[in-house]
Amino acid sequence: MDECHRFKHGVATGCYGKTMTDIGSIVAEIAAEMAQATDRGRVADYIAPLAGIDPAYFGLAVVTADGACHAAGNADISFSIQSVSKVFTLTLALGRVGDRIWDRVGREPSGTAFNSIVQLESEQGVPRNPFVNAGAIVVADMILAGHQPRVAIGEILRFVRGLAGDEAIYIDEAVARAEQETGFRNAALANYMRAFDNLNNPVDLALGVYFHHCAIAMSCRQLALAGRYLMARGVNPETGKRVVSPERARRINALMLTCGHYDGSGEFAFRVGLPGKSGVGGGILAIAPGHASIAVWSPGINASGNSQLGMVALERLAQRTGWSVFDPVSIPGQPQQVPA
Repeated sequence: MDECHRFKHGVATGCYGKTMTDIGSIVAEIAAEMAQATDRGRVADYIAPLAGIDPAYFGLAVVTADGACHAAGNADISFSIQSVSKVFTLTLALGRVGDRIWDRVGREPSGTAFNSIVQLESEQGVPRNPFVNAGAIVVADMILAGHQPRVAIGEILRFVRGLAGDEAIYIDEAVARAEQETGFRNAALANYMRAFDNLNNPVDLALGVYFHHCAIAMSCRQLALAGRYLMARGVNPETGKRVVSPERARRINALMLTCGHYDGSGEFAFRVGLPGKSGVGGGILAIAPGHASIAVWSPGINASGNSQLGMVALERLAQRTGWSVFDPVSIPGQPQQVPA
């Protein structure tokens, strides 16, 4: 474990009675427990570069609102964040087109697999939410907005690097290429939405942006740092720069809670009780508003495409810190000082 640089803008007091030393101990304990786990899920072998990832990896990083970063396990190994990137592209698209995004993408849980095509037919080519694959492809189309894909991809990468304060974050070209070569279901989704006039750019260009942002590689530490604005009412605590309005930060968190784990979103809310977004690379970004940005990585996923051990680790973290948004101790009454 160690600590990242302290935030320059804004701190929060109290962690439900837990000191920073306690949080560090909890993170270390959970990592040690996960190292002993035998049911680790199965890696996403339908994406060739992910098939060879060792399921023994486990990393956890917790960035608290005072700027401390508590990390354990393989928290500094980069991995393909896959659909976790949809949080950042949604944020970027909201900044570009505002609430017009909801004319083309819904805000309801899907209750179906992340790559399901069933609902597109009955709902006239409008994806149920921005975190299923179809919804994220529409969001990528909005960011593309008539530019060359390399311009849009570069903008997304710069945005994520800026959030994390780390230029080492990169796009794994081998993963992007593998997704392009095997992404037939995603191509079907895109073509179906184009038939309903819900894609403005050529399908192959929108898909190029989508595949590349899913191939962003980050470590748990970098991912937790990138998510700080969602715990701090839309402000990057390190720079003091507003990323989104408090209202939009709240709404992104709401979508993460209700839609961030596909047809496993209800189970995640039930067990963990935090806004979160998963990816089939085994990563999860979770937010304890006002308190912490959390990233966990364990490559083995369950039947819903969510990290098997990641969910267990976050459940234990929420239990031991009291950070669940449904926990009575999180009801106002504890002083907080976060960026306004």
